Amino acid sequence: MAAHRKSKQSPLGASAVRTAATLALASAATATLFEGSGHADPRPTTAQVKAKVDRLYEEAEVATERYNGAKEKADEARTAFDRLRDEAARRTERLNTARDALGAMAAAQYRSGGLDPAVQLVLTSDPDQYLERAAIAEKAGDRQAAAITAVRHELAAIRQLRGESADKLTALRGQEAELRRQKATVVGKLAEARDLLARLTAEERARYEAAAAARDGSGHGSDADASTRTDGPSGTGTAGGSSTVRADRSSGGEREPVTAPDGRAAAAISFARAQLGKPYVWGATGPSAYDCSGLTQAAWRAAGVSLPRTTYTQINAGRRVSRSQLAPGDLVFFYSGISHVGLYIGGGQMIHAPRPGAPVRIAPIDEMPFAGATRVG
Repeated sequence: MAAHRKSKQSPLGASAVRTAATLALASAATATLFEGSGHADPRPTTAQVKAKVDRLYEEAEVATERYNGAKEKADEARTAFDRLRDEAARRTERLNTARDALGAMAAAQYRSGGLDPAVQLVLTSDPDQYLERAAIAEKAGDRQAAAITAVRHELAAIRQLRGESADKLTALRGQEAELRRQKATVVGKLAEARDLLARLTAEERARYEAAAAARDGSGHGSDADASTRTDGPSGTGTAGGSSTVRADRSSGGEREPVTAPDGRAAAAISFARAQLGKPYVWGATGPSAYDCSGLTQAAWRAAGVSLPRTTYTQINAGRRVSRSQLAPGDLVFFYSGISHVGLYIGGGQMIHAPRPGAPVRIAPIDEMPFAGATRVG
């Protein structure tokens, strides 16, 4: 009997039940919304923004040095490919000349009736004429054999050159792809830094620039536009604007200059001093702008010494010296990844291209984590 009883009806209708459920869900969603709002991440402080921007600049500089290395390898691969292509063109020209000579011989034989030289000699009744023609035929045979050998030699050489050219072209395309990847990384890091700085209020931006100036050892703050340039090198190292070039020739509290140990070191330092105030542009090697390794490379080139392009190759371009042994003209390197380099000028100071927005300047070497030093020249 119990199994056939009708279930007890709710005093509320079905429509009322649905309405109550809807209200309950809406209340829960509203509560969740307010709870989430209450726990939203707070606005980052100026110090936090500065720390993040500094980290992005450091990461961008690491990518810049990788870009520089990829560009150097791409340039080498392109030069090798062009050299092989030119050699193949010269070989092809020689091949065509040898083929023409061989063709001329074949045509002469055809015009002579196509008879074997031995048969022609047998038909000659004059003994003197026989001996003369025999000598000529022997020489002709030697020339024909030499022509055939020349053709075969040039064909083999061209096949080898084509194989080497294909390998160099593959390497070149790989380096160009790496170049594009590293460029995208640099541009992305600098764009992220730019976006972070754009969120600061005028007051926060002023505090940021004061903190950046204190870190760089300069009385100038970072330039809002130049600090986030993402266009990169223009081929000549031009920054694309003169607003970042400052005549800041004594940043970092320069002490009395220390005499360079030799003429080459003195020439490198003299060149670097002449670049003070020029802007940092990633991938640039002068004369209007530099990145860190581009500046040191250009300075030592002015002294007659050829340095490789990147920080992680420049550190192996000379004899390692300890910090206590530093002398003017030494290259000083920073960060665990050897991603920054400056030119030591004595008194604990260096000339370097610091980062986007900070022009070439003099600064203390202890403003960044010291990683090592190298003496070149």
